Amino acid sequence: MRKIDLVDLQSGGDVSRIVVNGVGPLPGSSVLEQMRYLQAYGDEFRRWLLNEPYGDPFMSINLIVPPSNPKAQAGYIIMEAMGYPLYSGSNTICTATAILENGLVPMEEGEQQLVLESPAGLAHVTAINRNGRVESITTRSEPAFVAERHLKASVTGYGTVPFSLVWSGAYFALVDAASLGFELVADEMPELAKFGLAFVEEARPAVTQDHPDLGRVGPLPFAHFMGPLEETAMGFRSRSATYVHPGVICRSPTGTGTSARLALMYESGQIHDGQTLETISPRGSSFLGTVLGEASVGGFRAMNSEITGRAWTLAYSNIMLDLDDPLVESFELETILKKLDGQ
Repeated sequence: MRKIDLVDLQSGGDVSRIVVNGVGPLPGSSVLEQMRYLQAYGDEFRRWLLNEPYGDPFMSINLIVPPSNPKAQAGYIIMEAMGYPLYSGSNTICTATAILENGLVPMEEGEQQLVLESPAGLAHVTAINRNGRVESITTRSEPAFVAERHLKASVTGYGTVPFSLVWSGAYFALVDAASLGFELVADEMPELAKFGLAFVEEARPAVTQDHPDLGRVGPLPFAHFMGPLEETAMGFRSRSATYVHPGVICRSPTGTGTSARLALMYESGQIHDGQTLETISPRGSSFLGTVLGEASVGGFRAMNSEITGRAWTLAYSNIMLDLDDPLVESFELETILKKLDGQ
């Protein structure tokens, strides 16, 4: 028998299951190396917690691990239906909230700074805490940049679909929603998922799998649908939706999707330092992105930004696994999960 301890939270409607105990030490001198070990030799763990009967592919998993960077207070590995994103805004919001509200890092009243190590690098977090609860999380990760514009994919029923490729913790294909007839409302989510599946399959061959600093990052995992921009006092507001391959439309507007949209706007001069973009998901939840300034990544003009949101705790639970369960591939799990006696 094996057991893990979980805290489930949601941010913008997306559920993150935070694994706080039950996994043994993973090889690797950094969080990125630990993630790559799990990806290569322990992917049964991700599939176990995201597939029936133990989980749901609409959820995400965040495994808390020791950081390697001395500036970080904790590390975390993100797992989703598409695999292993190197960074995620909603997952960072949920993980930071779980770490503070459960005392893994002592909570301070008022404003508190927290540094987490993701596989993509350091996430600098500002938490606003009141009476033992985290009221908001603002997170800044590595810079986002436009990798390529004017790409095209031929999608059955939609014809030739133009898109831009942007890195914001993962590669995103950014697509204009109105040109496809989408208003990005809840009733469209099944059709958005259907389109996203066909689009990503067609777009992948034209898209790089390499990051200039991080190396191989895998095939295109995300598409972000952009609605029309509305001006606000501090910047802009837009409906949006993020597709996760294969077949998932996020309930939140996603932090990395928001950062990708900001990077595209910044590169084209539509938005400037200090301005904001509020993205609104098909379910009506929202994140606020703020442009912090210009950066550089591997020769690309990039942009620093931060994302603000909030997470709510849904459940505390223990999941038990009998290694003889025929519905679970458990060869790798036997060595990854701790025995119940801690040995």
